Amino acid sequence: IENINVSYQQTLALDNITLNLKGPSITGIMGPNGAGKSTLIKATLGILKPKHGKVIIAEKSIKGKKLRMAYLPQQIASFNAGFPSTVYEFVKSGRYPRQGWFRRLTAHDEEHVRISLESVGMWEHREKRLGALSGGQKQRAVIARMFASDPDIFILDEPTTGMDVGTKDAFYQLMHHSAKKHGKSVLMITHDPDELNKYADRNIHLVRDQQSPWRCFNVHETDEEVVHV
Repeated sequence: IENINVSYQQTLALDNITLNLKGPSITGIMGPNGAGKSTLIKATLGILKPKHGKVIIAEKSIKGKKLRMAYLPQQIASFNAGFPSTVYEFVKSGRYPRQGWFRRLTAHDEEHVRISLESVGMWEHREKRLGALSGGQKQRAVIARMFASDPDIFILDEPTTGMDVGTKDAFYQLMHHSAKKHGKSVLMITHDPDELNKYADRNIHLVRDQQSPWRCFNVHETDEEVVHV
């Protein structure tokens, strides 16, 4: 991300942000409400177009294959009670883009789905309808589907919403394992700095620049060097 500016109409939301996401690693994005955290992620993904600057995404992963990204937006788990899919069917659908929609899933694919469900504690709920789950269970089902797709980069906007303390910690451990053992990169917005600090390689704090009438923000890294961008 090189010197991007993002505006909503005439309001400047992000001002000259520069950031390098290196993998495998976990990078946390923190800051008060309205600081531009979700805006930064959406600009990174191309959902929002910067007024200035550019975002460059590698074409290949560190393994030399086509780079795969997974995005979990805020409040994604808002399925209504009539949603027809079971948890297992929903998570299994995450494997189809890898094989093509008209190919039969292999035993390896099915095993990957099982591991994804077990990793978020949802295997025992696999036959339940998504609409019948609690908010936290729906969130975990969505995360399991994301794991089933086996991306190289996880882009997560407050993924622990609706989770209790124990489930949050287990989730952070899982992301840490994915980064360190499986070479994944994680960019995660969180309101739980104390919990994430145990696992993050780097934390980025978006803060309001009080010297400007606009909503301008700086990025600070948690190592000894403070980088203003």
